[in-house]
Formats: sequence, structure tokens, C-alpha cells
Amino acid sequence: MPRHRQIVKLLRQRLLEYPAVALVGPRQSGKTTLARTLSKLYFDLEQPADRLRLDLAWPSLVERNQLAILDEAQVWPEIFPRLRGAIDGRRRQNGRFLLLGSIAPPLMREVSQSLAGRLALVELAPFHLRELPLGKAEQLWRMGGYPDGGVLRKRAFPHWQINYLQILAQRDLPAWGLPAKPGLTTRLFHMLAANQGAILNASQLGQSLGLSFHTVQSYLDYLEGAFLIRRLSPFAANLRKRLVKAPKVYWRDSGLLHALLGVTEKTDLFAQSWIGASWEGHVIEQILAVRRAQGDELQASFFRSHDGWEADLILEGNGEREVIEVKLTTAPSPEDFSRLDQAADLVGGTRRVLISWTRQAVMEGRRWSVDLAGYLKRVSSGR
Repeated sequence: MPRHRQIVKLLRQRLLEYPAVALVGPRQSGKTTLARTLSKLYFDLEQPADRLRLDLAWPSLVERNQLAILDEAQVWPEIFPRLRGAIDGRRRQNGRFLLLGSIAPPLMREVSQSLAGRLALVELAPFHLRELPLGKAEQLWRMGGYPDGGVLRKRAFPHWQINYLQILAQRDLPAWGLPAKPGLTTRLFHMLAANQGAILNASQLGQSLGLSFHTVQSYLDYLEGAFLIRRLSPFAANLRKRLVKAPKVYWRDSGLLHALLGVTEKTDLFAQSWIGASWEGHVIEQILAVRRAQGDELQASFFRSHDGWEADLILEGNGEREVIEVKLTTAPSPEDFSRLDQAADLVGGTRRVLISWTRQAVMEGRRWSVDLAGYLKRVSSGR
């Protein structure tokens, strides 16, 4: 049995502070399981019977002090004006409604129209390293963190991931508004996997798919809104250097990425040409999942100049600008850190972190050379 989900503390805190909280994240990431540990008053709004049950129970429900869970709230837009009326009728009472959603844009559109200032947003990612028993790091990277098909159920990999993506392409994404045919969506999935960690070239993707630049961008909006991919923005600053201005694109879950790339349980990851990009994306997602689950308000970007200076991840928040470089090596060199230092100097970095597979962590002041588990442990303990 896995550890308690890290997000619970933050979720409880937000319920104490707001009348409503939206818990968002990809399908099958554990939102419903987690929510039902907080209350038994549960309604699945994808089900007509539950919508009717909620409709009939609404007058008494809004007078109760029990937390009500509304799953996939965005599929029943009529609920949002009701929520606003119920919240405004007892404005000082917090922790009344927990909304669950698997795609962000429709939910956030309704929230911005009806619940602005009344609701907090919390994101639940699949399992991350700090939520798992020791010794699961490599398995998590290989198979991903989805509860039903990733690190916790290795026999299901990669069949679970393939079926998951097929259902998204054939049913869920079209239901959420994506106009592409399933075959085209699947081709886009594979092309994005082949370009893991690359600078986004929407025009080139469009040419390969027979789509316009703008259509590709709109399709990526859906995939990002479904928490499948991340478009990591370039660092923006007035430097005396020409900077890359397009985002980098990553699959957020390494298990989905590896399934698309044909990985099986016996595949030698270290023999693959794309292994560095896979590891880089995995590290970035683990860092963001852990940091944000503990309530850190962070802006994430990457830095790359046209003359070769770069950093894989820049985190800004709480007066800190943390510059992180990811290396798939067990023996990071002084030259690796020297280049990181120079890139950090260019962007005004405070803490400089080199994450590798090293077994000899060094954390001197604001200059760290550490493995992923050591970094996550350090930033989870108050730094």
C-alpha cells in the first residue's frame, strides 16, 4: 500500500480557507479515491442518475455542514450558478464543496464565470517519488505513476498505458471538444513522444499531420488541459543574448511516454537514443509535483540562448530563482557545474542545482550536486 498522498495536507488547508476547492488532474490519477476519504457525500456528475440525485437533494444539501464531492463537475454546467448561490448564501462557511475535474479549461471557464474568489485550485498528479516506498525510483521512471497501471502494478505496463491513451483519443478528448479523429490524435501522441523535450515547432508538426500551425496549437491546448503534456515556457528576461522563445514540450508521465516509444518491461532504457530527454522530463515533473503539492507557488521555465548557454529548469517564487540542470550520469564533473554556474549567473540565479545519479551528494550553501531523491527530500523538509 502506498504512502498517504502528499497533497492531502494542502487540500485540507484549502478547504479550511475557501468555500469550495477544485481538485484537478489527469483521469485515473486518484482524485476520486482521495476525495472519498474526505466525505461520503459523493456525486458523479457524468452519471444522469447522480445528477438527478443531486438535483433532488440540493435544498437540504446546501443547509448541511458536510463536505459535498462533485466529480467531473464541468460536464454539468448548470451546477455552477447553483454553487455560487449556495456559497453566497452562507459566505463565511468554508469547506462545503469539493469539485473534481479531469480537464482544466472547461472547468476553469465555469469557475471564472461563476466562482471567482470563492474557490481554490489544487492539482493532483499521479504518484511521485516522495509518496512511494524506498527502492521504487527506477520503476517509477520506467512505468510512470498512475495508480492502476504504473509503478504500483508493474504487470499492467505497458498495456494499461496503451489502453488509457486509446480511450482518451477515441472517447474522452472528443467528448471534451477536441475535433480531431482518433487516428490523427494517436499520430500526434507518437510525434510528441518522439520529440520529448524538444523545442516546439508547431509548423513542422502541422506539415507532418496535414494541419495548420494554429490547429496544432489548439490541439496541444487540449492535451495540456487534459494534463497529458507540459509546454515549458522559455525564460523571459532582457539579457544581452538572443534567447530561444518557443516552449519545450514534454509528456508529463514517463510511463505514457515509454509506452508510446515501444518500451516493455524488458527494454534496456539505457540503450535508447532518447533516454536523456526521458530522464529530463521525468525529473522536471517530479520536482514540480512535489513542490506544488506542498504549496510552493512557483513559476517554471527553461533557459536557452542561441550561443549555447542553457538550464533545464528555472523555478521562481518566494524571492528565489532556482536554476536546475539535469544530467543522466553517475559522475557529474566540475565542468558540468561550471556551465551551470555560468548559466545561472546570466539569469540571476540564486540556488544552483545539478541533479544526476550521483551517490555523493554535496549541498554547500546555494550550490547543490545531488540525486533526485536527495533533492526532493531536502526541499520537502523546509530547505
